[in-house]
Amino acid sequence: MQQLFTDQLNRELKISFPPKRIISVVPSQTELLSDLDLEEEVIGITKFCIHPDKWYKEKKRIGGTKKLEIEKIKALRPDLIIANKEENEHAQITELSKHFPVWISDIKTLDDSLEMIEKIGVITNKTQKASIISTRIKESFHAFAPIDNNEQLSCAYFIWWNPIMSINEDTFINDMLLRCGWKNLFANRTDSRYPEISDENLKTANPKLVLLSSEPFPFAEKHIAHFKTLLPDANIVLVDGEMFSWYGSRLLHSVNYFKELMQSIG
Repeated sequence: MQQLFTDQLNRELKISFPPKRIISVVPSQTELLSDLDLEEEVIGITKFCIHPDKWYKEKKRIGGTKKLEIEKIKALRPDLIIANKEENEHAQITELSKHFPVWISDIKTLDDSLEMIEKIGVITNKTQKASIISTRIKESFHAFAPIDNNEQLSCAYFIWWNPIMSINEDTFINDMLLRCGWKNLFANRTDSRYPEISDENLKTANPKLVLLSSEPFPFAEKHIAHFKTLLPDANIVLVDGEMFSWYGSRLLHSVNYFKELMQSIG
């Protein structure tokens, strides 16, 4: 039986309800589907869907988030594909939409992520389970230390090396930084959501805190020296990018991670 559902781009979709053959092309949403107990229903994931480990080892892989293997997906005959506006290529999603219902999320804030979790719960017939996850996340962030805008710690968050790239205010990561009480010094960059940052840009911004993410580029100890040369007085820290950028059920763990991180920074 088909029912009408609306995704986060306000696209109306006809989906067989409940869907029995689901493909997820976004890692954080794949993890959510696992936490919604959709083991039997999920038939395909990307090579970047590393959580849960059992799925990563056993589920059919259908390429990368931006290089989907279209023919392999078609052969699996999904009755639902769950995608994301930013993480997937528009042309590929458009092509898949000609053949299958593609539900697309659009996440820039915590509220967007909570809405996504609840909507995916509805379309997969896991409303109660999704509501529990959403409520737990909402309560954990509500209990998190309130933000004092007058005492924000100046911060630069980096996602890529060569070229060095940061994030602007139109990103989910920026929302997470704000909730930690940190001021993203590149929030107002309008040239890109993920602007390239020169050494001069960084020295001029002069952040007190520099966060080097584990993804999409895996920053490591060897990269710290470059930033220390430019910013000898800054606190430079390697961080778990999943906690800042995965907007599914991984958020159940983010607040505790942020608290431990803030305590270690002092």
